[in-house]
Amino acid sequence: MSGVSTVTEPETLGELIADCADIPADLCREQRAMPRPRTANPWRVDEACHAQVADLDAYI
Repeated sequence: MSGVSTVTEPETLGELIADCADIPADLCREQRAMPRPRTANPWRVDEACHAQVADLDAYI
């Protein structure tokens, strides 16, 4: 099988670092250009939630 390369998992930390160093720069730039995830809306305690823990001080 000429021209066919076998992909193997790195067996040492040095091999892993070498593999990561071979990542094309274009792929690294694409990752940085991705939008950041949105942040969640602030959490608010409604009356039903507050009622569940209204007597919490009695348990502490």
